[in-house]
Amino acid sequence: MRTSAPELEAAIRAAAPRALATLVRRYGVFDQCEDAVQEGLLEAFVQWRANGVPEQPVGWLISVATRRMMDGWRRDNARRQRELNDFLRAADPDPDDYHEDSDDTVRLLVLCCHPALTPASQIALTLRSVGGLTTAEVAAALLVSETTVAQRISRAKKTIAGARFELPTADEYDERLRAVLQVLYLIFNEGHTASAGDSLQRVDLAEEALRITRLLQQAVGGPGEVTGLLALMILTHARRDARTGPGGDLVPADRQDRSRWYADEVAEGTRLVEETLRTGAVGPYQLEAAIAAVHSEADSVETTDWEQIAGLYRILVKVDPSPMVRLGSAVASRSSKSWPPTGTSATTTAGCPSSPICTSSPAARTWPAPTTSRRWSGPGTRPNRTICGTASPISSGDDGRPSILGAAGRSVRCGTRGPDPPLA
Repeated sequence: MRTSAPELEAAIRAAAPRALATLVRRYGVFDQCEDAVQEGLLEAFVQWRANGVPEQPVGWLISVATRRMMDGWRRDNARRQRELNDFLRAADPDPDDYHEDSDDTVRLLVLCCHPALTPASQIALTLRSVGGLTTAEVAAALLVSETTVAQRISRAKKTIAGARFELPTADEYDERLRAVLQVLYLIFNEGHTASAGDSLQRVDLAEEALRITRLLQQAVGGPGEVTGLLALMILTHARRDARTGPGGDLVPADRQDRSRWYADEVAEGTRLVEETLRTGAVGPYQLEAAIAAVHSEADSVETTDWEQIAGLYRILVKVDPSPMVRLGSAVASRSSKSWPPTGTSATTTAGCPSSPICTSSPAARTWPAPTTSRRWSGPGTRPNRTICGTASPISSGDDGRPSILGAAGRSVRCGTRGPDPPLA
């Protein structure tokens, strides 16, 4: 049974990173494992298209790639005798014996975001090895030449050739995970507001960052900064259709048609925010996601719960006292002084609903039932939520955060992670 092109592409893209992670864990030679997986993908493309995707696509690909590695080592026996001897003592893996180790996703991301690599190399290697994109697709996503991407990936693989494929130790875990999240957020923000090219947004690149972040969140599990970053990405991406006008120009937040926001994505992002704020200490991504959730719950800029946003910014300043966050907090505090709007009443409480950052009970909040509609149906359809009972204001950026003008007249969002603030 022949497989359609979209099904084949989805199966290959899903199987490739998992197969690569497993091979690197077993044999520890990243560049050779990556080459073997690529050869296996060529064979998969032919066989799967003609005969259908196997029941265990990852196991199938691991088995084929393993044989390719054996063939390569045999051809290079003089130089690789030690590796060949070690390899031949191991049994040929059975495709049906494959059992995914969720930690492999974390290991591979940590390896691709190794501190010895430049940010450009980290991004290219992550998209190539974890995202499953071809070199040409990475080049198209980053708007650089294929030769440039190939050189970056080649240099990166040489740099990390001797690196250990293992989870970070307890002492280095937080630092290495921060580097991974920073790379993922850089990829997302390049898609959210492109630094080059004719289009303001690169939706495909933003969605690829989202997909990889989901993989990481599934592997790590539970609340925390990974879930906070995922929620922030989802809430930000939910506004993509409303951010640009007919000519592709940026539409500010106060002029956006909020009926074009994706309600199911807003609901998912807000649910993740609620979950991640309830457990353990909170970090910057979680707080920024909470701010984005409050913005997304408002029917307009005028009815936004500035008081609650100001409170979240005050907490964010304590967690991340960077200049951009302080600017956002200042703008938020100023805006909250005129809140609530005339003719409305404040719906927030004096404290936060989440025990790690405040004292009020989660039950004090009113949460609307999850919506099944794809977009908001209009003003007045969403009851007010209290994400964190106190608050702060929004800015002139299209996402409601305080912003300053950046390169090419595009605004730069405040309160962001990473070496440079992402573009709004």
